Amino acid sequence: MELIKPDINIDFVGMRFKAIVMSLVLIAAGLVSLAWHGGLNLGVDFAGGTLVQVRFQQATNADQIRTALSDMGLGNAAIQQVGSGADSEYIVRTDVSLTEQKSFGNLVEQQLGKTYGEGKAQVRRVEMVGPKVGKDLREKALLAIYYSLLFIAIYISGRFELKWGVSAIMAGALLVCVYLLSLMGMPISYLIVGALAITFGLCWLLKLPYALAAVIALVHDVLITVGAFSLLGKEFTLEIVAALLTIVGYSLNDTIIVFDRIRENLRKERRQAQSVVINQSINQTLSRTLLTSGTTLIVVLCLFVLGGSVIHDFAFALLIGIVVGTYSSIFVASPILILYEDMARARGARSATAKGARAA
Repeated sequence: MELIKPDINIDFVGMRFKAIVMSLVLIAAGLVSLAWHGGLNLGVDFAGGTLVQVRFQQATNADQIRTALSDMGLGNAAIQQVGSGADSEYIVRTDVSLTEQKSFGNLVEQQLGKTYGEGKAQVRRVEMVGPKVGKDLREKALLAIYYSLLFIAIYISGRFELKWGVSAIMAGALLVCVYLLSLMGMPISYLIVGALAITFGLCWLLKLPYALAAVIALVHDVLITVGAFSLLGKEFTLEIVAALLTIVGYSLNDTIIVFDRIRENLRKERRQAQSVVINQSINQTLSRTLLTSGTTLIVVLCLFVLGGSVIHDFAFALLIGIVVGTYSSIFVASPILILYEDMARARGARSATAKGARAA
């Protein structure tokens, strides 16, 4: 199936600076929102506490629910509507960790029955997580995302640049750095940021442009997806971490397709400028990229619309991630190869000039 003519020639490379500005604006908006809200709206999985999801048979609002539960000491609980407005389904979250889920759910139903009538409020699920468990889950989630990016960098450097030995050295150095940073008692979020900075630095020093471009594109996708959750105030749970890891894998698949064609064309057309070859490669793979992303997007859109409240946020994360991942494969990962080559050439020119000056 051919969606786009094979001789199409869109100047994607020429639009790279506009794309970089747009990406920076989206990432900055997400980071500002995170700072403004004091972080993500963490679910019970990460924050600890008790979550109750209740469906009402009549229209209500958060204030009425809070008043109905005030006698249970849950008057300060965070209450959020889920699903469509017609569903009258709400999540009640409190930082109090309890032990008996079933009995607590029955107590909530009884308390709400006093206000809404017997059987008019049905508890659909109850989740309870202790604060220590929540902290451990936060740390493991961040480490899972980081190590996925690390091993992707190792794979890309070996697969496209045939530098398995160099990639093994980079992996060992990064694991040692992460271990030393953890011994210093550094908070896990700062540790991950530091480890990513070291990853970028090593990719540059060891001359691994494909790995550098792929990791930057994946970090770009994760930051924009997380920023969207912060901007919309959506709950960040373990399911969203699973969605982020899925996005990383999906985006990498698109990036590898483009990189593979770039590598083939660079071997065949050695006299062409690199920017011309990269733009040609993006155009050649555009039809496959759009077909793959489009069909996946249709499935995820169906999950988002018809999947119900339980899977709603997971599908939302995938929607954002697929769109951003497809965009980053074209406008972020590939142009970084050009930027790396330009900077390497400028560095070589400065080095040659310095040697000439010393010789003179």
